[in-house]
Amino acid sequence: MSKSEDRIRVAVAASALAGEQVHADLLRSVADVARGIFGARAASIMLYEERGDELVFQAVSGEGADSLVGARFPSTEGVAGWVLRAREPLVIDDVTEDPRFARELAEDTGYVPKKIMAAPLLRGERGLGVLSVLDPPADRPTGIAEMDLLGLFARQAALALDVVERARDAGSALEGEGETAVVGRVAQALERLEGPRREAGLRLLAALEDVLDPRRGG
Repeated sequence: MSKSEDRIRVAVAASALAGEQVHADLLRSVADVARGIFGARAASIMLYEERGDELVFQAVSGEGADSLVGARFPSTEGVAGWVLRAREPLVIDDVTEDPRFARELAEDTGYVPKKIMAAPLLRGERGLGVLSVLDPPADRPTGIAEMDLLGLFARQAALALDVVERARDAGSALEGEGETAVVGRVAQALERLEGPRREAGLRLLAALEDVLDPRRGG
């Protein structure tokens, strides 16, 4: 097991007992860092809700931070909707020239950007949501390096979201019964283990996940 996998699993174990505010703070920190990296006026994380087929603002940094969290719109609309469906990043230097930009949606949010950078947040083929960066400096060129940076950061953001989702699942399992409860309780117990015992616990958790995950069945 790699060190990164170790850190992820320990984070899941710790977060399984955390409240919703901890999860919200994690997503907000991702948006804050994205805005800072690109020197943008705003950045947001929208998550996809399959039940309503909608994108929902979960974290916003900069413009709209006080009003947008919780706002939702159809996943088939706007730049974010296109990025989610296409599963690929997109940079629009002038939104007035691109038909994928939904101006009415932007006006409803109270902020109409001039430039948008967006990338899908993916777990395998599954679309978790969209990371958007709005109005980075106009004099900063958008080249391959910028696109690579956007994609790299989106992958890190998706990893953070994956930890949040797994933590929620583990937290629910702690109060349940049966096979999934075993995984949740092992995750909880990892926080109390050190050294070789923690390594053994991590291996056990990985083995349990392999057994209980129907996608890995054989």
